[in-house]
Amino acid sequence: MNPPASITLLIDTLYREHHGWLFVWLRKKLGCPHHAADLAHDTFIRILSLTHAPCLHEPKAYLTITAKRLIIDQARRRQIEQSYLAELALAAETMRNFPSPVEILAVVQALTQISAALDGLAEKPRLAFLLHYLDGQTHAAIASQLGVSTRMIQKYLARALVHCHQASYSN
Repeated sequence: MNPPASITLLIDTLYREHHGWLFVWLRKKLGCPHHAADLAHDTFIRILSLTHAPCLHEPKAYLTITAKRLIIDQARRRQIEQSYLAELALAAETMRNFPSPVEILAVVQALTQISAALDGLAEKPRLAFLLHYLDGQTHAAIASQLGVSTRMIQKYLARALVHCHQASYSN
């Protein structure tokens, strides 16, 4: 959804007249020109997302408040992310057989390769392949789920395997 023309014109003027100042202010506050540039950009994006034009008697104050709120939002997100990572690390230490980062990477890479190999395959054969080889479902269970015969599931699986085999030789 595009913002109304009045907001677009206001943002254009605001950007041209105050972006440089906002960037310098953020660079001093954050100590990093890259973060300052990102946050200056995000400040204008936030204002662009408004559905009504704000009254800007004090544009620098408005930009400062918007940027400060974004800094607070980022800090909160970072705190939540750090808490999540700490809990994940604790779970990795306390749970038996928790996969190592190397094992997780290997699985993600394998799934990426499987996904690439299944690219271009029709939906039902692809789904049959995933349900059988990744979820371990039986032919009968898959047939029931897809509303086809077990013989058709066998054909789907054969088609998927041939497709994967051909994909492995074309790469």
